[in-house]
Amino acid sequence: MKKINTIFLVMMLLVGTSFFGQNLKIMTYNIRLDVASDGDNAWTNRKDYFTSQIRFYSPDIFGVQEALPNQVLEIASALPNYNKFGIGREENGTGEACTIYYKKERFKLLDSNTFWLSETPNVVSRGWDAACNRVCTYGLFKDLKTKKIFYVFNLHLDHIGEVARVKGVELALSKMATLNTKNYPAFLMGDFNSEPETVQISETKKVMDDTKEISKEKPFGPSGTFNGFKHNEPVTLLLDYIFVSKNSGLTIQKHAVLSDSKDLKYPSDHLPVLIEID
Repeated sequence: MKKINTIFLVMMLLVGTSFFGQNLKIMTYNIRLDVASDGDNAWTNRKDYFTSQIRFYSPDIFGVQEALPNQVLEIASALPNYNKFGIGREENGTGEACTIYYKKERFKLLDSNTFWLSETPNVVSRGWDAACNRVCTYGLFKDLKTKKIFYVFNLHLDHIGEVARVKGVELALSKMATLNTKNYPAFLMGDFNSEPETVQISETKKVMDDTKEISKEKPFGPSGTFNGFKHNEPVTLLLDYIFVSKNSGLTIQKHAVLSDSKDLKYPSDHLPVLIEID
């Protein structure tokens, strides 16, 4: 009887490993650029808690926005089990980046690039009525566990230009359609600087699903994602999203907005969005 129970336990462990091994966690996170004028909320005071938060939730892939070169490197140094790619939005790869990090032992990166959200996306440029250069970084991944192939697009839309936000989304969706000729599942995530009722979010939903709306489990966390470092106020302004292509064949099991804090301080002025896919 003892031998049978042992065999049964081993079989259950193997089954559990098989199922859990196929789960995929993706996160988007505007990390707030490194600027001394943030005072107590400056990057130097929050980077250790920020990286410990990432380490705890252990997303398989996460995309950041507003990351300056030093932040990109400091995150990589603190999380050595991830590879990264993406370049800054200014000349010579400087400035803010939409870097994507991924677990190096789980994924093979098949293709990657960064393009500018502008009329000339292949060169450093500012688009339409935007206040800043804006970029989108994407990667084509192969999951070495499941052998599945999928795209992840990570963007940051402008905070001022209304035309730039609409056109930026149009460009990202067009780029995705041009690249994804084999109809792989695709994710589009980032800081859209857009509330749900805006044109650009409505246009995105015509070809992609908001993972919050199709999550099998009830979405967890605040209704918004922008906290402005105001720990004493409700977070209701929704600016950050993760979309997935329609008819992807994927099940979005969980969707969460993570409001972790330490000593009444947030690790960023945005809250991260985390999804779990079966």
